[in-house]
Amino acid sequence: MIGKKIRLQRIINRNTGRTIIVPMDHGVTVGPIHGLIDMATTVDHVAIGGANAILMHKGLVERGHRSSGKDIGLIVHLSASTVLAPDSNAKTLVCTVEEAVRLGADAVSIHVNIGANTESEMLFNMGQVSRSCRDWGMPLLAMMYTRGAKIKNEYDVNVVKHAARVGAELGADVVKVNYTGSAESFRQVVEGCPVPVVIAGGEKMESDEEILDMVRGAVDAGGAGVSIGRNVFQHDDPADIVKRISAIVHGGV
Repeated sequence: MIGKKIRLQRIINRNTGRTIIVPMDHGVTVGPIHGLIDMATTVDHVAIGGANAILMHKGLVERGHRSSGKDIGLIVHLSASTVLAPDSNAKTLVCTVEEAVRLGADAVSIHVNIGANTESEMLFNMGQVSRSCRDWGMPLLAMMYTRGAKIKNEYDVNVVKHAARVGAELGADVVKVNYTGSAESFRQVVEGCPVPVVIAGGEKMESDEEILDMVRGAVDAGGAGVSIGRNVFQHDDPADIVKRISAIVHGGV
């Protein structure tokens, strides 16, 4: 599994064991929103800020390739759905691990909505992807969200820690989940998951303080970093907010 270890070091800081990922896959889900119109410029900004990796769909990988400037890891997203679908929680596979290998990816990611009507199909797909990742030595990031009729609160620590554990049990190398609101509660998520856990950024926040407080809490709880999209690429100064996130995640500020 040396290939997987080498690739993981391209998306996770080998000294801190933590990572800052900026997902930019939102164009499929909600369209060309602010911050994702000029992908090349956005990638430049987050790379300058010190992000460890960007995440995007296969068709835009060319926009994320770093021919000059500061290097940054590449995670290719394999799942998709749109807000226009009758059931936007039903994620389907739109890319393979083999395609990601040919694209030069350092890792792949998959989205699973625990509790959704199509949970069984998404879990089946994750099992297949996990097997391919082992065959190819490709790291797997699992976005494990809790969304469905039985989910009263998708930030409830009991459902979030369950979702994180499912991701680890099915072979993810890194799990992404919602932040549960406090370091005390999020510690339960980290303790119950034997692989690194990163937090999602969620909806666009009102202030930088909200973002940084969330990051600090996740790190204090033992989290392995962040995977923050809109609160970075829609920020007035993406490079600056990444620098400040990095000061917490990698610098211990």
